Amino acid sequence: MHCSLILSCQPKEVAPLNINRVWQAQTVKEGTAVVYTQGGTANVKPGYVNFRLDLTDPTVVKLIDIDNRTLTGTWSVSPDNKRLILENLKPQPTNTIGTIEYYIVEPPTAQNLPLQRTAESRKTGNTVNEYQLVPVD
Repeated sequence: MHCSLILSCQPKEVAPLNINRVWQAQTVKEGTAVVYTQGGTANVKPGYVNFRLDLTDPTVVKLIDIDNRTLTGTWSVSPDNKRLILENLKPQPTNTIGTIEYYIVEPPTAQNLPLQRTAESRKTGNTVNEYQLVPVD
């Protein structure tokens, strides 16, 4: 007699992240240096006061970076909820194909979206930047 046991494992469903809001910078690190703290008076890069990541539309993103330039494109979260992907950005950011990706450093909450660029930013002197984002009031 021959018996066989077949087990089937379904991948665990990953719940979609609820990050559909407008985010602003609370703190920004360029490399190892903190260059911006919300409300700080001695910020090395005070331009981050204008930083906005608008994810209110389920697919369209608006990103206002340190230089106060508005980029628009599409956004998505990787299937494992580990990366935020901005694509088809116009105008195209320097040295990109119109795509910026961020690692989602820890699970976001309604009050906190921690991100780290997956690649160096030409705009900030080829540093890998980390952002602690909070909702715009």
